[in-house]
Amino acid sequence: ERHIYGWNEEVESNAVEFLIHAIRKKLGAAAIRNVRGVGWMVDRPC
Repeated sequence: ERHIYGWNEEVESNAVEFLIHAIRKKLGAAAIRNVRGVGWMVDRPC
């Protein structure tokens, strides 16, 4: 991102949110979840 926007630019990236959305779209909303204080988790199928 620094190469794209430059060093002095303040840009908020939504790359993680975009990828989470894409994963949920392919696997279903319940396949990946956010755990407060931990991060993102992918549940294994039973």
